[in-house]
Amino acid sequence: MTAWTDLSPEARPLLVYNSGRLVHDLRRFVDNGTLPAADFYIGGVGTQVFDVKAGRMIDELRAHLAEGWNRAAVEQLVATFPGARPQPAEFQHEFKSSWFLERATPGSIRELKRRLDNSGLKVKLVYSSSRDLDVLPHNATKSGALSWLCLRLGVPLDTVLVAGDTGNDASMFRLPGVRGIIVENALPELYEATVDVPTYSSRQILADGVLDGLCHYGVVRVLPTKEGTRLKPMDMEPGFRMLFTGTKLGSLSEREKSFLATAYEKALIALKKNITPRGFSACSLSDNTVTGTDANYRSVWARDGAITVWNTLHVDDEDVRAAQVATLETLLNAATPNGQIPANVRLDDGEPDYSGVGNIASIDSGLWVIIALYNFTHHTGDLSLLYRHADRLQTIMNWLSAQDSNNDGLLEIPEAGDWTDLFGRSYNVLYDEVLWFRANVCYGRILELMGRFDRAADYLRWSQKIRSRILDVFWPTTTPDVHTPSRNRFAERQSGLGDAQYLLAEITPFAFNWRCDPYGNILAFLMNVLDVDRARTAFRFMWGVGVNQPWPVANLYPVVQAGDPDWRAYYTVNLLNLPHHYHNGGIWPFIGGLWVRFIHRLGFHEVACRELVRLAELNKLGRDQEWEFNEWAHGQTGRPMGKAFQAWSAASFLRACHELETEPKSLDRE
Repeated sequence: MTAWTDLSPEARPLLVYNSGRLVHDLRRFVDNGTLPAADFYIGGVGTQVFDVKAGRMIDELRAHLAEGWNRAAVEQLVATFPGARPQPAEFQHEFKSSWFLERATPGSIRELKRRLDNSGLKVKLVYSSSRDLDVLPHNATKSGALSWLCLRLGVPLDTVLVAGDTGNDASMFRLPGVRGIIVENALPELYEATVDVPTYSSRQILADGVLDGLCHYGVVRVLPTKEGTRLKPMDMEPGFRMLFTGTKLGSLSEREKSFLATAYEKALIALKKNITPRGFSACSLSDNTVTGTDANYRSVWARDGAITVWNTLHVDDEDVRAAQVATLETLLNAATPNGQIPANVRLDDGEPDYSGVGNIASIDSGLWVIIALYNFTHHTGDLSLLYRHADRLQTIMNWLSAQDSNNDGLLEIPEAGDWTDLFGRSYNVLYDEVLWFRANVCYGRILELMGRFDRAADYLRWSQKIRSRILDVFWPTTTPDVHTPSRNRFAERQSGLGDAQYLLAEITPFAFNWRCDPYGNILAFLMNVLDVDRARTAFRFMWGVGVNQPWPVANLYPVVQAGDPDWRAYYTVNLLNLPHHYHNGGIWPFIGGLWVRFIHRLGFHEVACRELVRLAELNKLGRDQEWEFNEWAHGQTGRPMGKAFQAWSAASFLRACHELETEPKSLDRE
């Protein structure tokens, strides 16, 4: 709002809101001060146009839409289609029939269109977000209304800038000459539909992404700070205000800001302790004694290194940037001919280890490398790694695809085959499936950057199936699924849980694990699997049970106790996975950094800042000295454990500071 209203009237272009919402609903957001005043509203997926200055609907659009349209006949036919439920009355009007159709397949949408066509109805179907179906006149789309309005106003399309995040926005991006902004939280369906169209892909989400795009195109010169736009505690929904009762909110004090600035500098020091000629080590080589199996810490680990690359892209430092490139090169060069990325590469002799702990393959190594490589390329604009390793990248994706042995869209993970490498999760594991979704999006975007648009669209399309399967399998619901009934997913047993409060941790052909994996749920939102509503539901649960106590944040709730069906005898190996230890409910600072970003992206900036201060306090503790940024902490006592100066602990904290604008440069601007 501030960035737009601060523009001088002469510099401010026409502002048009183009939405699936009806005009009266759109106007409500302006009336309550959420959005700046618009010049025109396009509502109902291109079926309404409202002229704000004239104070009326532009009725001339009606004749354009009415040809071949029979709303009553449409509703009569769609009502008989399996799974279709009408949306509430406020989303309906004479030229828009809106329905809920959960997780519909492309085939079922085509079948509905065939039935409508055979009935002589000339309509257009717009399906988005794996749920929302709009049946419209064949002349109606967001792009149709926008181009009609531009023609009426004499505005050339090559002077138009559009922004969006779902598939029903795609038609606007495809108008000839239009420039587009795709925000970071956009669904893959929009990427797929615009894969061959030049757009600006923002690294920011929601309104921040739109503002970032406006800044990129020169419409907005200065972006507002988070401090100036944060949601105050009294502005929160009543349910969330109650959730944070007893939590010290409000703006950070000067002492706390100074503490965060110190923590940032200490994190940078900790990170740089892990820079080696081969890339980022897992932990500082000079500050940790390693013996026996601990020798594998003297390695560039695929997941640790890739996560460190992913989290340090905003750090403006030549040595850090060089370490990012070295890490990716080391891991990619060690890929096997069939595409397996090693668990780690030894620093001393450059030997890769493909088996990992217990001689089990590390499935998430390749997933994280693809994700990190795309983010590095997108952030830096340097495509050289892509072209140098193009063939190898395809073999990596082929190897990962082979882990989907039954072709249902989800990977089958061997026991202890991911980052919880001494913990007994297997088959469909939430954490890995979220990464698999994101890796397909990232690889699709990599192919797009290389101009291979058809192949890119294939991966982006497949990612949508993966996302749909994740939500179907891991988010239990009592609502029956008429499109993919009982696809070996224990649907009936899952429904006994009632409607979910979070994504379940693990599903096998014979059972499901009802525990909450905070890491998996946090990643699911940050990587655009979960929508905001579901993510807030999951957050409410995790905050309520205290996964952030005594520090942010435990990796499992509740922990597995001896005698539990999920208990494994090997959890006592090195006493690592006893209750509240390591992967069995231990506190991981690198997940804490993701937790802070998760809360911030949900709109609770005050709470996120408070959790960032607590995370800094944890990172300060240390076993032998202050500011060790330890690997993990005990889930009950909160005392730091594991190796000191862990790369991903420091990197995740740095990333959280950048996202919340609490790094020293931003604090100095205040």
